Amino acid sequence: MNEERREPARAATSTSPRILVVEDESDLALLLAYNLEAEGYVAECVERGDEAELRLVESPPDLLILDWMLPGVSGLEICRRLRAREGTRTLPVIMLTARGEEGERVRGLSVGADDYVVKPFSVPELMARVRALLRRSRPERIADKLSAGDLDLDRETRRVRRGLRDVHLGPTEFRLLEYLLEKPGRVFSRSQLLDGVWGLSVEIDERTVDVHVGRLRKALSRGRERDPIRTVRGTGYSFDETFGKA
Repeated sequence: MNEERREPARAATSTSPRILVVEDESDLALLLAYNLEAEGYVAECVERGDEAELRLVESPPDLLILDWMLPGVSGLEICRRLRAREGTRTLPVIMLTARGEEGERVRGLSVGADDYVVKPFSVPELMARVRALLRRSRPERIADKLSAGDLDLDRETRRVRRGLRDVHLGPTEFRLLEYLLEKPGRVFSRSQLLDGVWGLSVEIDERTVDVHVGRLRKALSRGRERDPIRTVRGTGYSFDETFGKA
């Protein structure tokens, strides 16, 4: 296997695509996690199939790298179950295996894997496949720019503009806007926003979300400008999917 270790090109943020690596070879899992994080992704590794099933139910990632042979539950069975559930039916899956025979590849793809990589493999090639699959399945998670109406967010420069003016946001407000802009119209509860923007490990009060949403609204809308953030009473917040549309 061609190993590649390099300094991270892009720092992962709480809104970076999340990738779950299910691999029982710890050295390989560590290598994959290192290179995924170097690409700017958030990587998590588990070694057992049954543990992976729990993680997939609790918090589905943006992409799954799945070994064929696993303790607990096989990768093949995990993939079959994913495709049978509504919430994970379209989850991108790259299957890793030492099985190189054509019949085994067909079997892996037939249960719903989107791509198939035979060990030993080139890590740069796998990273390229990850990028390609994310680009097809979740383009909003890897796009450099997000836009709605006269509002533009640039992930590379960390700049936000509304029309002809710059919108000055703090780091948290930027991440909050980025998270909401990825899925216009979807209503997020305060706890979901805490997990997605601040991170699962952060212990802060849900009222903190209201404070930062207020700051974001104040920065985005001046005078008679329309507020793009929608409050759903008793539930949470969303980016108004009608913003900028006639």
